[in-house]
Amino acid sequence: MIKGKIAAGLSGGVDSSVAAWLLKQQGYDLLGLFMINWRETTGTLSGDCPWEDDVIFARLVARKLDIPFEVVDLSDSYRRRVVDNMFEEYRCGRTPNPDVLCNREIKFDMFVRAALDRGASYVATGHYCRKETVTVDGREMHRLLAGVDPGKDQSYFLCQLSQQQLATALFPIGHLMKSEVRRIAGETGLATARRKDSQGICFVGKVDLPVFLQQKLKAKDGVTVEIPAGFEGFNRMIPEDNLHEKLKILATPYPYMPADGRIVGKHRGAHFFTVGQRKGLNVGGMTEPLFVIGIDVENNVVYAGQGDSHPGLYHSALFIPAKEIHWVRPDLEMHPGDECRMPVRIRYRQPLQNATLYRMPEGMYILFDQPQRSIAPGQFAAWYNGDELTGSGVIS
Repeated sequence: MIKGKIAAGLSGGVDSSVAAWLLKQQGYDLLGLFMINWRETTGTLSGDCPWEDDVIFARLVARKLDIPFEVVDLSDSYRRRVVDNMFEEYRCGRTPNPDVLCNREIKFDMFVRAALDRGASYVATGHYCRKETVTVDGREMHRLLAGVDPGKDQSYFLCQLSQQQLATALFPIGHLMKSEVRRIAGETGLATARRKDSQGICFVGKVDLPVFLQQKLKAKDGVTVEIPAGFEGFNRMIPEDNLHEKLKILATPYPYMPADGRIVGKHRGAHFFTVGQRKGLNVGGMTEPLFVIGIDVENNVVYAGQGDSHPGLYHSALFIPAKEIHWVRPDLEMHPGDECRMPVRIRYRQPLQNATLYRMPEGMYILFDQPQRSIAPGQFAAWYNGDELTGSGVIS
């Protein structure tokens, strides 16, 4: 039972607008809140709407719903807790997910605090996911469920939320298809009905990533080395009689060296690239497109392979260190020695992949039924029990 005031997070987009409208129709006491999380324009691409445009639309929606409206500036916290982490991860040759961090560190932490300070008991957002509260051994547990629209399900972006954070969260549009949300917005005359969905980094927008990262990461010349599909390192000896050793080998990146291939180009910094990337290599004359298959930031070398079926793009397993494992449902936590069959997702909108989770003393190994393309260190793997996201972790 929802009691008390609800802070509706209005982003200036159609999803949060309809979420607020639905709650208003149900008679709840609403406060519209807009977050300013990023004020700078360095590296942002022309044509991307800055926050000044978003706040205008958010204010128009609040006026249409006849609810009070406030703006909270969380830009300092966003820089410290999301963007600075992003710079550091790229510096180390990893690929972070700022959207996941933004939800954990800002939307469902700093923003919730701001809402509670203003007398709200809950915070509603326009995420395409659902929440269900159940009782387990006398304790309330909040289940994070996938959105009904399979093409818009955003549960992956919330994979790092805690039970405490879910307790105050409301997801009013999780049961709707995107087309229904657009229809409702149009029929009710919401100003955001025809606004395009935001893209790019959460609250920053579309960016020229190298230019954006050069705010803190210096460009430095390096070489791109093409690794042939016949590289002998792809044929690793896998001990079938030792599961632990097998998992460790399968989850370890391939050991490339410059001598294993040929120099085919130059770049301005290995830390500007990510595994699986195609654009930005600027190497021509190949039979098939080049894809990044490995990054060595210490020696500033980018390794690439021809074609999207190159064996260097695929791995059968990944590893998550123990300190990076997070349980949305702590009552379902796996312990060392446990194994479990669960579908797993390693990126947003990826179809769930069948896998086996093995909890070892050092962390979690995930062994997929089918090799996975472009497993990038720094990204999040999330596992599901049916349509419930139960846990996640940062890929090593």
